[in-house]
Amino acid sequence: MKILVTGAAGKLGSIVIETLLETVPAKDLAVSVRNPEKAESLRVRGVDVRHGDFDQPDTLDQAFAGIDRLLIVSTDGDNETRIRQHAAAVTAAQRANVGFIAYTSLGNASENPIFLAPVHRATEEVIKNTGIPYSFLRNNWYLENEISSIQAVLGGAPWLTSAGSGKVGWATRRDYAQAAAAVLVGEGHENSVYELSGKLTTQEELAATLAGVLGREVPVQQVDDTAYASIMSSAGVPEPVVPILVGIQSAIRDGALEVESNDFQKLLGRPATPLDEALRQIVNEIKSN
Repeated sequence: MKILVTGAAGKLGSIVIETLLETVPAKDLAVSVRNPEKAESLRVRGVDVRHGDFDQPDTLDQAFAGIDRLLIVSTDGDNETRIRQHAAAVTAAQRANVGFIAYTSLGNASENPIFLAPVHRATEEVIKNTGIPYSFLRNNWYLENEISSIQAVLGGAPWLTSAGSGKVGWATRRDYAQAAAAVLVGEGHENSVYELSGKLTTQEELAATLAGVLGREVPVQQVDDTAYASIMSSAGVPEPVVPILVGIQSAIRDGALEVESNDFQKLLGRPATPLDEALRQIVNEIKSN
């Protein structure tokens, strides 16, 4: 059985591959990357490194040839670009007769009102339409997405949010990667949907947990979306990014990421990494850099 991970030079895909290498022989693993040079360290270890670019669908036919189980890691970019790229990958997988597709989706993708959801709804639909057995890994929210806020707190700023009392199922990138690896090597995951969510937590609760890690108070500054946008702009956030951040805060406030689930327990035999432990790791990494 040959397993392939796309985007293996990225932050999530690289951890998936490292996790797989703990139990799967390197000769049974392949990666698809836009720039094979970035995966040279994997090639040296015996992983089959292939050139695959979602913007060049012809490269994907060769990249996916002979693959039994495929993980499509969702790409970055605007919604239209991502939908096109994902569709190219899925149709290439169908042409290559791939036997199973796992896809990193979004929490409650089929109903989620957040502006990011249309990408994942469209991709899930394309995958279903192929008839290929699938598993949708509906990742709630990466704790690492909050690194800039954590850095600001370390610099003396309050925890800034306009998300009100909205709850998020934060988990670490490693948790999500290990769940993906478990699906790729496990059995009985055909045509499954996993809502991968940590313990539902408000911004206030997350800041309080961070305060416990730091051993000092972390004040929370709750503002409206307009004020949030203004503060982000003043902090030097690029103008095109500001509406994206505001949209995320607004969606959280409206409950878009309030997805309760024990699917981490099902896949990993444990819940998501406790937030205090995960925050401590992030803080230590920030301080060491």
